[in-house]
Amino acid sequence: MTRSVLAVGFVFAMCFFVERASPQVRPPKLLLPKAETTECGNCVDESLPELNKYSMPIFKFKEKKYYLGIFFKANWFRASQYCRYHGMHLASISSQEENDKLEETIRNYGYSYEHFWVSGTDLAEEGQFFWMSTGRPITFTNWNVGEPNNFKYENGEEENCLELWDRDGKGLKWNDSACSFETYFVCEATP
Repeated sequence: MTRSVLAVGFVFAMCFFVERASPQVRPPKLLLPKAETTECGNCVDESLPELNKYSMPIFKFKEKKYYLGIFFKANWFRASQYCRYHGMHLASISSQEENDKLEETIRNYGYSYEHFWVSGTDLAEEGQFFWMSTGRPITFTNWNVGEPNNFKYENGEEENCLELWDRDGKGLKWNDSACSFETYFVCEATP
């Protein structure tokens, strides 16, 4: 199982590598490997909705711009694909202040009890969460009580992707969830 998770994580990283483009240049089209050569084709959908980052709610925090993906739900891989296709990536959170700003904005849009993907994952090594968007280990955390728990579902899937979720009315906290779960997401653009 560890090898397949590492392989999927590596393939995922390779599938979504997109060079950073200037704001005036549209990012290159994603190159997805053929389904028969890798599991990556099972993780994402090549047909992206015709929405773009300019029709998504936006807010700023310091030097970052965030876009709330609230027009459709997607699994973690497809959400990441969508953000990258539009020259962004799933958000990474580095402080309580940043987490609070995300929570405030999500509440203001009326989505406080929804789930939102961000770029945290432990797909490469169980229990070692890092931000896929930066490749850096997660240092600031805001886990819900008892999380991460790597719950294992009847179908064998484990929880390896990080979401924001207010499960008990006490604010958006972090939860590890099955990457295949379809929910909203937060994209981030940095200068």
